[in-house]
Amino acid sequence: MAASNRKKRTGEVVSDKMDKTVVVAVERKVQHDLYKRVINRTSRFMAHDEENECKEGDKVEIVETKPYSKNKTWKVTEIIRKAK
Repeated sequence: MAASNRKKRTGEVVSDKMDKTVVVAVERKVQHDLYKRVINRTSRFMAHDEENECKEGDKVEIVETKPYSKNKTWKVTEIIRKAK
């Protein structure tokens, strides 16, 4: 996968209990098909965090990579904002 084709997402770390893995919740706004109201949808991605530097509540950017495991195909590229 070329670096230019990789998907990027920005989200919040909701779990850092695993070793070298964080769970990132990415929220997006979608219009309801029938009612045309804008609603929030949340997707949770497991992302590789090599240095174990992400903590719960951090805002991070993740990028799609080769599979690290069965559920982990994303990698943390940068921490945008640290949790308070």
